[in-house]
Amino acid sequence: MPRFVVEADGGSRGNPGPAGYGAVVLDPATGETLAERAEYIGVATNNVAEYKGLIAGLAAARDLASDAQVLVRMDSKLVVEQMSGRWKIKHPDMKPLAAEAARILPRAQVTYEWIPRERNKHADRLANEAMDAGKRGEQWEPSASTAALDHGAARALATAPAPSGPPGDAAAGAAAVRSALAAASAASGATAAVAQELADTLFADAEALADAIEPCLDSEAPAVTTGAGWGPDMGAPATFVLLRHGETALTPQKRFSGSGGSDPELSPAGRRQAAAVAEALAARGTIQTVISSPLRRCRETAQAVAVRLGLTVTVEEGLREVDFGAWEGLTFAEVQERFPDDLQAWLDSPKAAPTGGGESFMAATRRISATRDRLLSAYAGRTVLLVTHVTPVKILVRLALGAPPEALFRMELSAASLSAVAYYADGNASVRLLNDTSHLR
Repeated sequence: MPRFVVEADGGSRGNPGPAGYGAVVLDPATGETLAERAEYIGVATNNVAEYKGLIAGLAAARDLASDAQVLVRMDSKLVVEQMSGRWKIKHPDMKPLAAEAARILPRAQVTYEWIPRERNKHADRLANEAMDAGKRGEQWEPSASTAALDHGAARALATAPAPSGPPGDAAAGAAAVRSALAAASAASGATAAVAQELADTLFADAEALADAIEPCLDSEAPAVTTGAGWGPDMGAPATFVLLRHGETALTPQKRFSGSGGSDPELSPAGRRQAAAVAEALAARGTIQTVISSPLRRCRETAQAVAVRLGLTVTVEEGLREVDFGAWEGLTFAEVQERFPDDLQAWLDSPKAAPTGGGESFMAATRRISATRDRLLSAYAGRTVLLVTHVTPVKILVRLALGAPPEALFRMELSAASLSAVAYYADGNASVRLLNDTSHLR
């Protein structure tokens, strides 16, 4: 009996907004791409697009072999849990789509598995290609750099001759990889010129690549074992979902509100925001731990989420807001009028602290970096909600992006906004932002 892996995804640029889906059928033994599907579907929500991707992927698998055993892998917790029968389908738009998906293959032939978004890149890329094509008024069409290249590159890399240089010669390794990718592109049906262009695009600077991968080629480094046709798996990242607390009475007035002020409670609007975020996070179903700043507005926001998720709240002192000293409770204009020189120094340098013994951004960065490292060690491979404040969120995002300190003044975070940073074993990080909370009021 044949076995297939279906990976599917959908996206909406606006939710609802211009939407599309992507799906790919893979050979689980080799990683070979057997079929791809993608389509622009007009204006729709993310969930509708995800279900459409699932339907297209299952249909493609059925067309290949109607008796196949199929493992569906998606980064939509909602779709996976609903199609597995563990969550009820309440939304009227989802019920007919779920029913359509269930009719494609007998239930006994299909199993579902949730995977992190970063492991669903193929389907995500197809969905984005479909949305881009729709924006241009075109239909999505596969290119030589998609299905065939995905498998061709893996096969070529697996069979490429060893580098001719001495052990640990990263430049020789880079050259071998570059040649293998060019061969893979040619094997996919591309012309020689296109094949070389694809390889040049992926590795525009072989020497820079050599420097980057040199530690991985050290003869004393442990070997990485992977399945045929698949790349190295560094394991699930630690993901910090960063939630700014809901509104207080000071938030709409844009007053400095740090750890040295009055410690205000959530306003009625803030409590509504906390409840709405709790429902949204419950629908996603990915949060495993809730950690909060010790300040009241964060603890109230965190408690609303934790109760909805059936979790408890852990308080982390390192997530508190900056102490704004004598500026607490004042607007920017009031600070500028009363402490113009101190304010200008603060804007000019992360080493400068607010008037009256406040905390500088440099000191806050040291504190938050230490907190981040401690939490990463404690929650490796888990998805953790950190309920905190404007400055800690900005610092965590800035550090993940490798942006300079002045980037802190170029970010705006709404109350109850969400951001997420995934931290990988190789030291890299990936940032996602969701800052529109107008629907939470």
